[in-house]
Amino acid sequence: MTAPQHRPAPRHRLDGPEGAPVVVLGPSLGTSMDLWLPQLPALARDWRVLRYDLPGHGGAPAPDGPATVEGLAAGVITLLDDLGIERAAYAGVSLGGAIGAALALGAPDRVASLVLACTSPRFGDPGPWRERAVLVRREGVGPVADSAAGRWFTPAFDNAEPYVAMLRATDPEGYAACCDALAGYDVTGRLGGIRAPTLVIAGAQDVPTPPRGHADLLAEGIPDARLTVVEGAGHLANVERPAEVTREITAHLDRTWKRTWKGHAR
Repeated sequence: MTAPQHRPAPRHRLDGPEGAPVVVLGPSLGTSMDLWLPQLPALARDWRVLRYDLPGHGGAPAPDGPATVEGLAAGVITLLDDLGIERAAYAGVSLGGAIGAALALGAPDRVASLVLACTSPRFGDPGPWRERAVLVRREGVGPVADSAAGRWFTPAFDNAEPYVAMLRATDPEGYAACCDALAGYDVTGRLGGIRAPTLVIAGAQDVPTPPRGHADLLAEGIPDARLTVVEGAGHLANVERPAEVTREITAHLDRTWKRTWKGHAR
């Protein structure tokens, strides 16, 4: 399979020591690159951390046309090219994870290691995503923001507001375009083509992408993938259980990327 076609590079930020192996962090629908702040201190000690925003999210421009997951992945490839990064590890949450799977399928030589968190090879029937896109284009992001905490976190979590605020600040067209991208996404029959060593992370109480029927399909379909289920975590498991998720990610990256890295970033 050829690499995804060229797309504009997304808004981004780099942290961590120059010259260190690179880890790209992809956010979920409705959040910004700051979704990864709970993991940033630990990762940025030893890694060059590259975070990016989805179109219309975190102050990034809204898309000027239809969005697909493959197109969003192509934008990440453009970003890597612009920064002179030949190869990197990638970790993504939800839509960010779907982008990671698309990268691993479309540009396998660029993805050294992969973490797919609270994501799926297919996010359900396309209809509800198309309907949500229509709703947001008509009424703005308010209706989906009002119910976001219940989708993203368990009832016990008491710090949802900073993350809901990310959604409230998202451009409606950017959000709707990403809903359309999710509606058209299905790599269920192609998971065997992912060659990167893969860790799948699931929140035990994740409502949008529960372990059964989502994370387990990724782990079963990707050769030699490992699945870990985090108790007490909803859809944004990296936020609700940051210590556990950080530990899993760093152990996976240390094992699969740091030991094999040979200066692929300049």
